[in-house]
Amino acid sequence: MSTFFKALEQAEHEQALRDQAPLAELVSEPRPATTEAVPSRALPASLEPRSEVFNSVDEHLVSLLAPTSFEAEQYRALRYLIEQLHKSTDLSTLAVSSPTVADGKTTTAINLAGALAQAPDARVLLIDFDLREAALARQLGLDTDTGPGLVEAILDPNLTLDAVAHAHPHLNLSVLTAGRLPSAPYEVLKSPRVGELLAEARRRYDYIVLDTPPLVPVPDCRIIARWVDGFLVVVSAHRTPRELLEEALSVTEPAKVLGLVFNGDDRRRSRGHSYASRRRPDKNRGSWQSRLFSSTTHGRRTTSDD
Repeated sequence: MSTFFKALEQAEHEQALRDQAPLAELVSEPRPATTEAVPSRALPASLEPRSEVFNSVDEHLVSLLAPTSFEAEQYRALRYLIEQLHKSTDLSTLAVSSPTVADGKTTTAINLAGALAQAPDARVLLIDFDLREAALARQLGLDTDTGPGLVEAILDPNLTLDAVAHAHPHLNLSVLTAGRLPSAPYEVLKSPRVGELLAEARRRYDYIVLDTPPLVPVPDCRIIARWVDGFLVVVSAHRTPRELLEEALSVTEPAKVLGLVFNGDDRRRSRGHSYASRRRPDKNRGSWQSRLFSSTTHGRRTTSDD
């Protein structure tokens, strides 16, 4: 079993123990008043990294490692909005992208998938569709040498989802890594086999979350768009230039932009409050404006770059 799934199984076990603990044990220490980079939030004592299992998983994956933390609540608020779209529009396959690199799209994709998988009746598949700079396996501590991934499944029609997806035995979450990165990723993504794999995924899972390449530097998402129900565009607060965001929205079909996720927006941070919200429709602007998500995730200077 991979280190990622060992970590999740351990977290699941300790979550059950923590539920029986006094309330005081679940409260983290106050944040220090400093401008230096600090961990996104101190984990409860029962979830602090005590072995190589936890050390191999990126600390920003709060939906998996610290599901009761303030940061995890923001992803749960985003999960709620996705669940409502699933009920009202039958949305199931969504891509997570960003205007450019280092906006936090991979971290957002993993945390959203983890939040969705916490529902007892939801079957979730997380796929690394970034065939240029795949980061999913690294953040999850998965060993990419243990078997084939998405690329192999695209190139070999005999490989099914069961053969390439890593399913956790006690959680509703499966993970499909990118596999061996190809020399011509755009050409691989143009294969009709991509549609066949995602069609199979739609039959098997309630939600399919795709970690995709950035929208502006490469054209890959314009190919991927035909297979997904919509995009979540991750914007890094205080970092992503407005011009790049405008360009990203201009190269994406407006009807497929589900909304924006503001990563690291700490302007309205307050314990006990969630800032995932939907704005009212604006008839004078593009249709994406009526489905705008705004979600605080981690504090500034503590977010992952992926």
